[in-house]
Amino acid sequence: MSAYAYSAAEAAARPGWITRTLNWLDERGPVSWIVVMVGSFIFAGPLGLLVLGFILITGRFGKGCRRAREASRMCGPRLHFHARRGTGNAAFDAYKADTLARLEREQDDFEAFLARLREARDKAEFDQYMDERAHAAAAPATEQNAPEDDAPRGNY
Repeated sequence: MSAYAYSAAEAAARPGWITRTLNWLDERGPVSWIVVMVGSFIFAGPLGLLVLGFILITGRFGKGCRRAREASRMCGPRLHFHARRGTGNAAFDAYKADTLARLEREQDDFEAFLARLREARDKAEFDQYMDERAHAAAAPATEQNAPEDDAPRGNY
């Protein structure tokens, strides 16, 4: 075995310098990201745009995720991949797969329910609009039968 060979567990325990830097900035809060962004704009405009884009895309200021560990555990796309990873225990993995499948079915059912609610609300609003339009169209017909005054209306 060479001196450079190490296991995947060791690689996960030793994050790269980019990950360590991002974690360090996340631990210090949004002010550190603002300082980095302003500094990169001063140093080079395009670099500042890249930092701004990175901040916006990764959501460094949003959803209450301030630290990289919180972001990877609670917010962000990594949650989905973590939930699919096997544990090595076949019984637990089967239970987890069944539970996740049930939750996905429930989510699909709920989204379909919300879509039906939106459609019903849209239909009710459209029907109300059509009724108001029909009443407005019927109102001028009754006004035409009424006698008109020759007196001028409004201020000139």
